Amino acid sequence: MGDPTTTVLALLVLAAVAAGFVDAVVGGGGLIQLPALLLGLPNASPVQILATNKLGSICGTTVSSVTYYRRVRPDPRTFGPLMALAFTGAVLGALVASQIPREAFEPIVLVVLVGVGGYVLLKPDLGSKTELLHGRGRHLTTAMLVGFAIGFYDGAMGPGTGSFLVLSLVALLGYSFLEASAKARMANWATNLGALVVFVPQGAVLWKVGLLMGLGNLLGGYVGARVAVSRGARFVRVFFVVVVAAFVVRIGGDVVGVW
Repeated sequence: MGDPTTTVLALLVLAAVAAGFVDAVVGGGGLIQLPALLLGLPNASPVQILATNKLGSICGTTVSSVTYYRRVRPDPRTFGPLMALAFTGAVLGALVASQIPREAFEPIVLVVLVGVGGYVLLKPDLGSKTELLHGRGRHLTTAMLVGFAIGFYDGAMGPGTGSFLVLSLVALLGYSFLEASAKARMANWATNLGALVVFVPQGAVLWKVGLLMGLGNLLGGYVGARVAVSRGARFVRVFFVVVVAAFVVRIGGDVVGVW
């Protein structure tokens, strides 16, 4: 495929800035960035789109992970195994990415997002503070299962990965939204890396587009992480609900053919 125009590149970078910000606060930046790539690069293959999206995303998750780690100081006894299993799941997911049509994912993602948003709305105190639900062994096992399952999904397709990680860590483990966002960013960095380990040797990455979007994602991720840390768990919760609602509308429109 030929190089995109300067206008298309500029719009893709703007989409990456927005995606980086959203991803750093509550996750789900791929639901902005991936459709932008599909629209901006109509002649690219699905695997090229996925691979280029991962390159852009890993820049944002790198800076937001570092920012969260320095300011929140999450427990490495949880985020270490979480990242390791998320990486492994993403590698396996990326290996089967070319076999899974995008059309199969959107209805599933829509149902999950509706359930996620409704669950958070019905539990107003959910994620307001960290109150761990399990003992050490079960806590770690649950974190590893979450990392592997969502990592596999992210490697195979990925939209909404960060949001699913945040909600899983809040609902299944008992973290506050702020703590969950910190660990989710680190796990999301690992899933991006795992997918790239597969996609780069395949020659699927569009480097010029991916690196430019990476700069935008990096900027958005840095600002988003700082805003989330300074505003606290309540802000992250409200932002989470708003973003999930917007994603439901956008994906729902795709599924029923409105857009």
